[in-house]
Amino acid sequence: MSLSLKDFLDRKVEAFNTPDFIANDPISIPHRFTRREDIEIMGFFASILGWGQRKTIINKCTELIARMDGEPYRFVHDHSEMDLRAMLGFKHRTFNDTDLLYFLSFLKQHYRRFNSLEEAFVPPASSEDLTMEYRLNHFKSYFFSLPDYPYRTRKHISSPAQKSSCKRLNMFLRWMVRKDTRGVDFGLWTKIDASELICPCDVHVVRVAQKLRLMESDRVNWKAAVALTHELRQFDPKDPVKYDFALFGLGVYGEL
Repeated sequence: MSLSLKDFLDRKVEAFNTPDFIANDPISIPHRFTRREDIEIMGFFASILGWGQRKTIINKCTELIARMDGEPYRFVHDHSEMDLRAMLGFKHRTFNDTDLLYFLSFLKQHYRRFNSLEEAFVPPASSEDLTMEYRLNHFKSYFFSLPDYPYRTRKHISSPAQKSSCKRLNMFLRWMVRKDTRGVDFGLWTKIDASELICPCDVHVVRVAQKLRLMESDRVNWKAAVALTHELRQFDPKDPVKYDFALFGLGVYGEL
């Protein structure tokens, strides 16, 4: 382990893991709310819609909040078929109103059974090791457990079984699970430990990780995401994904 690299990355975590980071990042969307369910729902949408320019992502999430009358959980839990007309015409890149309507249907069914979206990532008792790979594969299966889901919507929920790096879901999990005093991540969930998290492989993170020789593979898949996180665990085994702040910040602000 390179102590000098650890020290460098620790300093960058301190520099970027601050409230100043929030305003221009999609995590600003769930930060608009105080109710746990609103934070979960809009954190989920902000991560799922999280590709492309950050400003556009924030604008589309703002539009979605407005379509839900500013109350995501109330809308999810209580909407009628007529209320869903307000969702028609929503689009962000390849995510359209067909996908949105299924997402809302899933969330409505889930919140009628559970108090938190965390339960969607907690599989029933299993003899298998409860790895993040297992959690994410379970989540995709559970998410598409409603009858007659649109097949086109499957592409918006990745899984390790597809060999995807699952960047957006890993980002969402970082937001919900990590706990510190810096005010960026929420740390709302208690059934998943921060040590389990896998680093979201954003294009900026990958570029910087490769320059720092923390990542060798040119293929950004599940295996590569796990390998990068393994390297980061050498620096902090309890909270490896805090280094997402360092790698992402260095990439966005061009410090390397």
